[in-house]
Amino acid sequence: MEIIRGKIRSAKKVVIYGPEGIGKSTFAAQFPEPLFIDTEGSTSELNVARTKRPSSWTMIIEQIKEIMNTPGLCKTLVIDTIDWAENLCVEHVCQTRGKKGIEDFGYGNGYVYSKEEFGRFLNLLSDVKDKGINVVLTAHAQLRKFEQPDELGAYDRWELKLGKKTASQTAPLIKEWSDMLLFANYKTIVVATDDQGKKHKAQGGKRVMYTAHHPCWDAKNRYGLPEETEFSYSVIAPIIEDVATTKELDNTPAENVNNDNANVNSTDVSISSDNKVSETKESVSVPASENKKTDSGSNALRKLNDLMTVYSVTEKEIQEAVASRGYYPIDTPIQNYDEGFINGCLVAAWSQIYEVIKKTKESRGEFVNAEPNEIPFNF
Repeated sequence: MEIIRGKIRSAKKVVIYGPEGIGKSTFAAQFPEPLFIDTEGSTSELNVARTKRPSSWTMIIEQIKEIMNTPGLCKTLVIDTIDWAENLCVEHVCQTRGKKGIEDFGYGNGYVYSKEEFGRFLNLLSDVKDKGINVVLTAHAQLRKFEQPDELGAYDRWELKLGKKTASQTAPLIKEWSDMLLFANYKTIVVATDDQGKKHKAQGGKRVMYTAHHPCWDAKNRYGLPEETEFSYSVIAPIIEDVATTKELDNTPAENVNNDNANVNSTDVSISSDNKVSETKESVSVPASENKKTDSGSNALRKLNDLMTVYSVTEKEIQEAVASRGYYPIDTPIQNYDEGFINGCLVAAWSQIYEVIKKTKESRGEFVNAEPNEIPFNF
């Protein structure tokens, strides 16, 4: 039996939550070479690298897998925010089982399915961390009345702002998963304005960060941080080790991600030392009939179109896969597919659909790209 003693250098799993506008995204942007999966579109004013905003839970999972399997792409993965990501998770659980809402399952089964799916998501993020990539989750905070079972009376308490009815299932998972749970808030001091102490006013408003549990909020750390400190990345910077990615451990420079000789269909991406991402569009000649994509007028079609773009799948290939399973005639336009079918059978079960498309192309002797295209970046 192998026994390992002492501290183990590894990437970190960090959760940062607080009220809106306090600076969670800006805080996360100071981690080493961050790459954002921006679920709510809040990083448009930050000079950071980001993936295309995910429109479905399936797209988030595929983006994370691509980041995990592309050494040197980043040193920190930021999910901003996890509460918006959870909404996509619940939507996915309902769509895959043909339900309109989480309560349509009955007997609380919907919440169990949601917890299981979210647990698999956190396991995937742990795999990312094992690759030497820090994982940061940001979340909003909300006040909720809380009553101790052994005390009389209730009091206000800050909690992770997750789904109103799913938070009791997913919030504990996130808190247990994290190495650091940091709560950011404005510190307000109430002072009396008269001699009798009957009138008061609030002063202060300084941004602070809490790192340890308190009756009024959840927080934790394993590194001996002060319980209350300024809300600044410099406080935790010594702890966030600049862990080498798998590619760097193999002595391969990160700059080699952008390979001049690589055969890439969409975008070559390189990351410089100042965390800026540069793109070089490669012109590819594709027949107009093969490059046709679905109209993104509806939400369901937009989600499908995003996946088709990442995997270079054409409308014709989708029609062939759907027809081979007997769902719709091959000449039925995708715009005429039922929205529930697109969400439940195409978007939610994309991996199975893509396997059908790959086998069809292989049977015709066509080239099949084993991996999805490079993740498109925005500024």
